[in-house]
Amino acid sequence: MINRYNNLRRFFISRYKNTLHFFEAIYWNIYYHFPSRHLKVIGVTGTDGKTTTSFLIYQILKLVGKKASLVSTTGAIVGGKKIKTGLHTTTPDSKTLQKLITDAKDADSEFLVLEVTSHGLDQHRVLGINFDVSVLTNITHEHLDYHLTMERYALAKAKLFNRSKVAIINKKYKQFVHFIKNKKLKVSFVSISSLPYSLKKAVYKKFTQEYNRENLALAAVACHRLGISYTKIENIIGKLRTPEGRLDYITNDKGLKLIVDFAHTPNALEELLKFLSKTKGKGNLIVVFGSAGERDKTKRLLMGKVASKLADKIILTAEDPRTESISAINREIRKGIKGSQVQVFEVEHRGKAIYFAINELAKKGDTVVICGKGHEESLCFGKTEYKWSEKKAVRESLRGILPTYGKPVVC
Repeated sequence: MINRYNNLRRFFISRYKNTLHFFEAIYWNIYYHFPSRHLKVIGVTGTDGKTTTSFLIYQILKLVGKKASLVSTTGAIVGGKKIKTGLHTTTPDSKTLQKLITDAKDADSEFLVLEVTSHGLDQHRVLGINFDVSVLTNITHEHLDYHLTMERYALAKAKLFNRSKVAIINKKYKQFVHFIKNKKLKVSFVSISSLPYSLKKAVYKKFTQEYNRENLALAAVACHRLGISYTKIENIIGKLRTPEGRLDYITNDKGLKLIVDFAHTPNALEELLKFLSKTKGKGNLIVVFGSAGERDKTKRLLMGKVASKLADKIILTAEDPRTESISAINREIRKGIKGSQVQVFEVEHRGKAIYFAINELAKKGDTVVICGKGHEESLCFGKTEYKWSEKKAVRESLRGILPTYGKPVVC
């Protein structure tokens, strides 16, 4: 009964807030004179792979000589200038977003690649933007603290395609079209095998991870629908790179495979660990991760299950616990590990966990992957964000320095 009350309370609060967001979005569209009408806008949504796919589309457009801008989780690139959009932010609020679109227009961009979240869609942040092409990478378990059910989550994602001309959808998730109301939408279901033969070979050569091959296939088809020939795309594939914090290998002299990755959902963690378990060789696969506080609690057990199935050793630690207890979060993750033979350690301080993994637990030939933060520049404890860099923490640990949390960050 209490859970039902809490769910209803969250629902009505979100509806009230979203009414405010709706009028804010109308105001900022009018204030900036609907700037997106001057651009060809590509929207990318999905549970995982949004940032990588958006970044790949942006790079393809740039490499074939097009003027393009990008707004994504790792920040914005407008007229070649990098702009920070805030902590833990993917789709900015309507005021910030309309200003960025205006800046893109003023920089003579022809294309704008926009990473779009379910929260951003539900809260009307992209209201007033009509999308020429929209992409769905996948849809798996996430954000049920906000949407409550997978159906409502899918319906929120579908709003992007209700205001699009063309949809590029991962073929594995073709059932998603049942949530789309736009009858005029031109839909293409994409898989790696659906690509032209020579382009498919180039995709396989570029990435060894199946999930990144899928991301690149979606990006290639999206760009093709924008008028870029497959031949041109094939010619520049070798120059493409993934965004910061996605499968970032850190060189070291300890004989370890050291990786920083943003994986923070059950699906992303599973896809990453599947790949690493195949490439680890004879060494152990050690994963360092946690789960965010005040966010979807139902995914914690699932992440524990995934890690215990694919990793040899697990270190549970802090990942933006906010007002929740780190040990309580880790207990929920442990519920998914129960019965497994995998070794589990708990080191609440993230810096100490990384140091422990690299200097005390890992041996030469092991693979150590640190998940959940990637490119992000802060960790949230209570209501305060503290300066943090995952890569810096890894490099300090390699030098024998115990990483510490930085000063509070002004948001």
